[in-house]
Amino acid sequence: MLIWGLFKMSLRSLSANKLRTFLTALGIIIGVASVISMISIGEASRQKTLDTISKFGTNIVTVKPGLKKTRHVSTDKVDTLTLEDAEAIEQQISGITGAAAQVYRSAQLKFGNRNSNSTVRGTGHHYARLANFILERGRYFSEQEVRSARRIAVLGATVVNNLFPDTDPIGETIKVDGNSYLIIGITEAKGSMSWFDPDDQIFIPVTTAQKRLFGMDSVQSIDVQSESIDGMDQVIKDIEELMRRRHNIAEGKEDDFYVQNSSQFLNSWGDAAKSFTYLLGGIAAISLMVGGIGIMNIMLVSVTERTREIGIRMAIGAKRGEIREQFLIESILISFIGGAIGVALGVGISKLVSDMGGWDTIVSIKTIALAFGFSVCVGVFFGFYPANKAAKMNPIEALRYE
Repeated sequence: MLIWGLFKMSLRSLSANKLRTFLTALGIIIGVASVISMISIGEASRQKTLDTISKFGTNIVTVKPGLKKTRHVSTDKVDTLTLEDAEAIEQQISGITGAAAQVYRSAQLKFGNRNSNSTVRGTGHHYARLANFILERGRYFSEQEVRSARRIAVLGATVVNNLFPDTDPIGETIKVDGNSYLIIGITEAKGSMSWFDPDDQIFIPVTTAQKRLFGMDSVQSIDVQSESIDGMDQVIKDIEELMRRRHNIAEGKEDDFYVQNSSQFLNSWGDAAKSFTYLLGGIAAISLMVGGIGIMNIMLVSVTERTREIGIRMAIGAKRGEIREQFLIESILISFIGGAIGVALGVGISKLVSDMGGWDTIVSIKTIALAFGFSVCVGVFFGFYPANKAAKMNPIEALRYE
């Protein structure tokens, strides 16, 4: 019998038990919808995280104090970098656009009767450009103001919202751990990540932070911007050689600093976020497998109920292969219908989550094809055993079945 004939026969069989067919397909519907909605949320979260991280620049090399071990970074020596190191890098390393030393710590900010506990970041005059902070109003501090350790500050967008909801902060004075700082500028919002809000911080000259606020001589990191991503490896190599010379590190001894590449950091986060997305999809795919078990269960019941029908068909000439194909087609049809409804439901849920929940979602053709294709494969896999059992029936015993 032609496939088309078997297809029509299978369709009639499923139509005769509409409610049972729908309930059997329900597991597939829920599974496909779960896979699409989970992956769409995970993919949007991954893209948002990468976009936010990339706003800090992808050609940034960061030098930090400490001993780098094989599997982790030791921070038992945290005072090995100085402002002079940053100046040496800026003056002696070629292929870079600038370097900025940093010290940072959480501090209490106060304006009027409003308080905020935010990060205070002491930086050089290049930092705003290196870290891609754009000034919304006012200005950033100059090299001269860094050298003179002036008490001035540039505020991030979150700090402005917390302390100055109705007032223009430019020209005002805020208290930082009890000391007054003149506000000279505010930055545009970058957007927060789940573990860090780059806008919830203020920037002050690094010398001011060292001498007047934190009481320290060393710096906690040095950001260096390479002119190009292709030249980053050479910049890292030159920085390592320069730092070893400046710190008098003998041949064979470990560095008392380590260098991080922002591109590697970005890739690491991308891989981690992608793994999380796959984990969400994998968990949702389990429901698809449960739906497949439901299909196999119902198909076994169907084979038992239609034993005499199978015997009659074999008696009038139906081949075992045609019996197997008929039940396999029924199983695939259930998966196909369930998958199609599940795709529509998954896309709808993703849109609903985005519109009502405020979460970004990304539904891609690849995700839809993956979920739908997997549902059809589930139908084939779990439908084969019942179909094969029907094909192997003894026609005489099947005709005697009551």
